[in-house]
Amino acid sequence: QVQLVESGGGLVQAGGSLKLSCAASVTSFSTRDMAWYRQAPGKQRELVATIKSGSSTSYADSVKGRFTISRDNAKNLMYLQMNSLKPEDTAVYFCNLIIWRAQPIPFGPWGQGTQVTVSS
Repeated sequence: QVQLVESGGGLVQAGGSLKLSCAASVTSFSTRDMAWYRQAPGKQRELVATIKSGSSTSYADSVKGRFTISRDNAKNLMYLQMNSLKPEDTAVYFCNLIIWRAQPIPFGPWGQGTQVTVSS
């Protein structure tokens, strides 16, 4: 049974920072590619950032230069440091395991996510 638990969300003012955590109850965490997604009300879930087992990263254009994805394999944790937050970053943020094909494909279970609300 794979479990992914997101935490760290909250209410923050525009321009502020927040750090999200993803606790992964999975086998061989260090070998897994991971990603952060987000979903705003009435919108499709979108990919925010990815991090491979070797720690190479990628970001959506909308968050480049502002967000940083990282991982701590010793703790089975993945993080998303979010700086210079904008109201348009408001969404529920999810983490997941991904498989790389032409595009990254989420294949783990979707958790509850963590709500990030950025006020203007």
